[in-house]
Amino acid sequence: MTVTPTIRVQREDFDLQAEVDRLSKGKAGIGAVVTFSGLCRDEGGTLAALELEHYPGMAEAEMQRIGDLAIGRFGLLGLTAIHRYGKIAAGENIVLVVAAAPHRQAAFDGANFVMDFLKTAAPFWKKEHARDGATGDWVAAKDADDTARDKWK
Repeated sequence: MTVTPTIRVQREDFDLQAEVDRLSKGKAGIGAVVTFSGLCRDEGGTLAALELEHYPGMAEAEMQRIGDLAIGRFGLLGLTAIHRYGKIAAGENIVLVVAAAPHRQAAFDGANFVMDFLKTAAPFWKKEHARDGATGDWVAAKDADDTARDKWK
C-alpha cells in the first residue's frame, strides 16, 4: 500500500478534529494517531501577531519531501501537514501535523520528525507584530531547531 501525505499551505484556519477524522476514520491497521498543533505565542503579552510568508510551490514541494521521508522511515499509515500563512493572531493555529501508524512510537517519531524538518527546511518566514503596534524584524532561525533536526541523521 502506497501512503501519500496530505500537504496544504493555506491562509485559512484548520479544524484539528476534522483533520484527524479525515486521516484515520475507517483506515485499517491504524493503532495510534499523534497530533501536533503549533500556535502563535503571545510572548508574555507583547506579541499581537505573526506574519508568515512562504515561497509558493517550493514550500509545498519541501513539505511533500519531508512527508514522504517520514512515511518511509517510520512506516506511517497516514500523514497530514498543514502550514498557514498570512497574519496570524496570538493564540491562533499556525501548523498542524497528524501522523498515523500501527503503534504509538512510530506515530510520535513521525510527527516529531516532520516538525523538526518543517522548522528548518521548509521555506517559511515569520515577522513579529507587537501589541503596541510596532512591527518587528523577520524572526531568525534558532540553533536549537537545527540541533533538533540533526538528531534524526
